[in-house]
This record gives sequence, C-alpha cells and structure tokens, in this order.
Amino acid sequence: MQKKQTWNVKTLVFMALLIAMHLVLTRVLVIDLGAYRISVGSVTTILAGLWLGPIAGGVCGLCADIIGCFMKGYAVNPFITVAAILWGVLPALARPLFANKKKTGKTVVICISIVITAILSSLVLTTAGLVIMLGYNFYAIMPGRLVQFVIMIPIYCVLTCLLYFSPLTAMVAGNVTPAVLNKKTV
Repeated sequence: MQKKQTWNVKTLVFMALLIAMHLVLTRVLVIDLGAYRISVGSVTTILAGLWLGPIAGGVCGLCADIIGCFMKGYAVNPFITVAAILWGVLPALARPLFANKKKTGKTVVICISIVITAILSSLVLTTAGLVIMLGYNFYAIMPGRLVQFVIMIPIYCVLTCLLYFSPLTAMVAGNVTPAVLNKKTV
C-alpha cells in the first residue's frame, strides 16, 4: 500500500515563494532575445526539487511556466512546459546519490544533475519547442543555444550550490528557524 503524500502549509508557502521568485527572474529580470533567454529562474525550480522533493519541484516548474506564459501573453508550449517541469524533477531525483557524501561529493552530483537536466531541458526539449511550435530554423538557433548552454550551466551550478549549502536549506527542512539564524549572525 502506498503512502499518500500531503503537503503542509509550510511546503505550499515555500513552493509559492519559489514560483514567485522564478517568475521575477525569468519574466522581469531577463535578457530576452527571442530564441535565447538569459535568466537564472531555473535555479529556483532546481532548489524547489532539492528542498521539497521531485513532485514539488515539478509542480513549481509547471506553475511557473504556465503563469509566466500568461504574464507575457504567450501560448503554452508543451515542449517548454515539460522542460520546466524537468528542472524541478531531475536534480531532485539525484538527491539519494549524495545522501551520505561530503560537501564536495554533493556538489559534484548536483552539478552533474544540472548538466544532464540542461541537456534534456534546454538543448533538446526547449529547442524542439522553438523549432516545432514556433517555426525557428534548427540550424540557425542551435549554435547560439550551445553558447547559451556553455555560459549558463556554470552559473546555474554555482548559484544552486551556494544556495543549497547555505542556511536556507536547514530553514526549509525545518531544522533552523529564522530567529536562530539571526542569533548566529549577530
């Protein structure tokens, strides 16, 4: 018999906060160049998955993509929506691989999971969505998407690891309250 998963209010609040941060980072603080979008919003979806689990990460990616499409007046592109979901799911599925490792081992696994997710999400699914649904020429956009990949992946890895290894992770997990964080920093 499977255990039914329920989310408490704290989890839902963190999910909503991460979705809101994703929307600001991908729809407001973004360099949008048509087939290329320079933003760090996917980091919030990766963290949602790492902090709250793969289902929550996937839901955050789904909600952020759909709400973001409505904010910008885009039609929902199913390829790009699945790519957004994968940003929250795949790194979270790698979490058991670094459960008993030191910080360096955890960092390596997180970075490898981000690279694999970026290949599937950005290079395969998002590019397919741009070509199939929006009519971009594959050969025209792929070189630029590869450059974008090479630039953005180290940024995603650094930001994700910095935030994951910060006191935020303990706070989201419920091990530390904001009041305790303030006492430690004073």
